[in-house]
Amino acid sequence: MTLTATSSLPEVAVAAGAQLRRHGITAVLTGGACVSVYTDGAYGSKDADFVIQGKVQQKALDDALAELGFVRRGDRYVHADVTFYLEFPPGPLAIGSDLAIRPAEVAIAGDVALALSPTDSCRDRLAAFYHWRDRQSLQLAVAVARHQAVDLEAIGKWSRAEGRLDDFDEFLREIRRGE
Repeated sequence: MTLTATSSLPEVAVAAGAQLRRHGITAVLTGGACVSVYTDGAYGSKDADFVIQGKVQQKALDDALAELGFVRRGDRYVHADVTFYLEFPPGPLAIGSDLAIRPAEVAIAGDVALALSPTDSCRDRLAAFYHWRDRQSLQLAVAVARHQAVDLEAIGKWSRAEGRLDDFDEFLREIRRGE
């Protein structure tokens, strides 16, 4: 995929993730860009966060992303033609205290990338709500749950393990409010 000024965040994120996969780099899309993918772009963010699995040489990452037009500037990768940038927060890939994350495949325009599943994307945003009281993250988790099939039972079990059943109940009320 050629990235242009009109490329959406989901298109940029999936193109970058697919490019990394083609170079043997396992990187999982997380955060707000994952929400953007699962809500068909309804949520906007300025960046795409990927957590790299395993060891990767900086040059290998630089070279793979350069083929898409990204260059490293400090701790992010920027592209001359798109407004979104890429970041690679340190691992491990985790949601709260859960380290057993199984990435899902997401596809756009023939590109396939690894990302948190819709259920894990909800949990990722709920973790920010639970631990930092970030109300926007609660609304993003609700948006994913309204746009995608998510496993509410699994989210409830995880919430119990995190000691946040009251907050999980608020999440459920917010989902139902929009019905």
